[in-house]
Amino acid sequence: MSGSVGIVGDFNPQNHTHLATNSALKDVGLGFQWVSTADLDIAPERRLTEYDGVWIAPASPYRSMNGALVAVRSARERGVPLVAT
Repeated sequence: MSGSVGIVGDFNPQNHTHLATNSALKDVGLGFQWVSTADLDIAPERRLTEYDGVWIAPASPYRSMNGALVAVRSARERGVPLVAT
């Protein structure tokens, strides 16, 4: 399996759901990268176009709720898979 997923959230290595997300994506063979919600406040479309899918990570509040919502809108408008937990 190939593909790349942008995990939109504010990674915390102490958060067991973040570690489980990493583990699950590794287990199915998907490449992934965490994208901070704050990084999506400026030019989010450019930042997310490299991903074949978007995963909105658990554990709010986010640093930028706007960044998380922009990621949802971007995925829907581009027609790429979106998972929100």
